[in-house]
Amino acid sequence: MTSVRSALDILESDPELYDYLLRRVGKAHLRQRLGIETEHVADRFGQGRTFFHIENWGLAATLINLALRITGMSDRGRANVEDFRVRQNRLVLPLLPKAFDGFTLLQLSDLHLDVLDTFPDRLAERVSELDYDLCVLTGDYRFLTHGCHRKAISGLERLCRDIRTDTYAILGNHDTLLMTKPIEDLGVKLLLNEHTPVRREDSAIYLAGIDDPHYFAADNLEKAYDGIPDEGVSMLLSHSPEIYRHAAYVGFDVILCGHTHGGQICLPGSIPLTYNSSAPRFTGAGPWNFDLMQGYTSVGTGSSVAPARFNCPPEITLHQLSTG
Repeated sequence: MTSVRSALDILESDPELYDYLLRRVGKAHLRQRLGIETEHVADRFGQGRTFFHIENWGLAATLINLALRITGMSDRGRANVEDFRVRQNRLVLPLLPKAFDGFTLLQLSDLHLDVLDTFPDRLAERVSELDYDLCVLTGDYRFLTHGCHRKAISGLERLCRDIRTDTYAILGNHDTLLMTKPIEDLGVKLLLNEHTPVRREDSAIYLAGIDDPHYFAADNLEKAYDGIPDEGVSMLLSHSPEIYRHAAYVGFDVILCGHTHGGQICLPGSIPLTYNSSAPRFTGAGPWNFDLMQGYTSVGTGSSVAPARFNCPPEITLHQLSTG
């Protein structure tokens, strides 16, 4: 088995990248993330917050794709992957500064940009038609959970050409920490257990993001929240809703998530077979609430395991902030 030290040896062969990540996340986070990536990135059982990880099981993808071909549903499933639906969600926040009343966030989640060659272009075309004030990306830019990420970064570069606002992002369970610099080189600001003020006129709200809580368990809510004033409106980007209880108790007003894909291949009536999450089902898709926190889980903009969707269209989400 490869050791944590050997993973760092690989990174240290590129001193510029090593120094960049060391500054961005610190030594402990860097070692933790790379250690899990080295030893457990393709584990099917036992790692993270769920016991079984279907996305790491190549045979599952083979069987699903074979079943779709045999039943003649493969082409339909692929066409559904690019049948984007724009969802509107209203977030009522009584303490929201008046300058942010009507402020709109575009959320794209679980992009898996290398799933189909045409996918980045189709998504960029759809996004270019929309009006919003800020874009947030809630993780999973690569189709596979390991391996080369160049094609995913190329797809993200294509998408970014049609995003006209500041963009903030987090990493998901399909993303290596080594994607940090290529993503930020595109002008996207990754939030890795940290927060930033978003300013409008003389007011501000606070946007925080954590590293993947589902598989890598590299999240640090305390670090992400530290320094946000209690009276400030705070919004958390988390790849998975599984951290929902802790996020609410820490004090976040809103959490925006993804990961579940809404089931992706669902029964008629959009009934999911599984959400691939240890969080309760009420957090699996769409808007929800827990304690004083509002949550929203995107059913995903892309597709995982197999390039197919049924009874669960890919989602582009517009969140409008309101004072009431």
